[in-house]
Amino acid sequence: MDDLRQKYIDAVAGAADEAALEDIRVQAVGKKGEVALKMRELGKMTPEERQVMGPKLNALKDEINSAISAKRSALADAALDERLRTEWLDVTLPGRPQRQGTIHPISQVTEEISAIFGDMGFSVAEGPQIESDWYNFDALNIPPHHPARQEFDTFYMHRDEGDNRPPHVLRTHTSPVQIRSMEKTGAPIRVIAPGRVYRSDYDQTHTPMFHQVEGLAIDKDISMANLKWTLEEFCRAFFEIDGIELRFRASHFPFTEPSAEVDIRCSWAGGTLKLGEGDDWMEILGSGMVHPKVLSAAGVNPDEWQGFAFGLGIDRLAMLKYGIPDLRAFFDSDLRWLRHYGFSSLDVPTMRGGLSR
Repeated sequence: MDDLRQKYIDAVAGAADEAALEDIRVQAVGKKGEVALKMRELGKMTPEERQVMGPKLNALKDEINSAISAKRSALADAALDERLRTEWLDVTLPGRPQRQGTIHPISQVTEEISAIFGDMGFSVAEGPQIESDWYNFDALNIPPHHPARQEFDTFYMHRDEGDNRPPHVLRTHTSPVQIRSMEKTGAPIRVIAPGRVYRSDYDQTHTPMFHQVEGLAIDKDISMANLKWTLEEFCRAFFEIDGIELRFRASHFPFTEPSAEVDIRCSWAGGTLKLGEGDDWMEILGSGMVHPKVLSAAGVNPDEWQGFAFGLGIDRLAMLKYGIPDLRAFFDSDLRWLRHYGFSSLDVPTMRGGLSR
């Protein structure tokens, strides 16, 4: 017994690494180790012999396990000491930079627009991106022969053979939200409807998916003068330029009568766009007084109520304000592009400071 004890205590003390220590443990106290085999022999002994040998074998097993545990700790400490001796850390180096999330220009400009119109008493309304043909066209007084209702300009939803439901489209503007809002709350009403819209077009100034904000104000004594003031105040706040000047040109939209395109005074001197100065004009949005047929379609009596509506391209407003040259860059660029134009996670909408498709 003493020889067996000395054998394994010496072996444990001389183990050079964890692998050697594990081999010793298996040889000594494993299921088929020498101590385990000795303990199996207890069954062949007399009761008196078992009373003597049993405690001795258990004590030997515990002693070997304790020696192995102590040696394992010593090996770990030695390995740590070696790492501390050979490895070093320069605590004077700067920390590793952390990636910082950014807010997308479209999201920020949408918040800016909502904040400005919110100050004017407009609430934000939302609607589905898949619209029925009626909400997207008919209710807005867009006739069946209008080019916007053709498949080369509008994305129509796939229909199975025998499906007789009304046609559905990816909405081409957020104007259907105006109809839904008037159906829900009636008049008077004052809302804006920002959101994602879709048209079959793609180039430097057009993308198949883009963003618009529609505005609607209905009351008993609203006029074009109120529309003009609202748009002028919005442009001053959004572009943060007091000297903004707008020009209203007669136009035609099926859903407004009279209708007006709105231009902003600008300068292209030196190849740089400057708003609020110069002798040039740039179209930024469409507007007009809501057509009586649109009011009727939404359940509002046109003999009692009237109002104005307008449409702004959020993407193009962002291009104008932040000097972004290509509309497609909003959808296929990385964070370096965002940082170049000054957008970061710390930016917040300005409460005080558009191009329509």
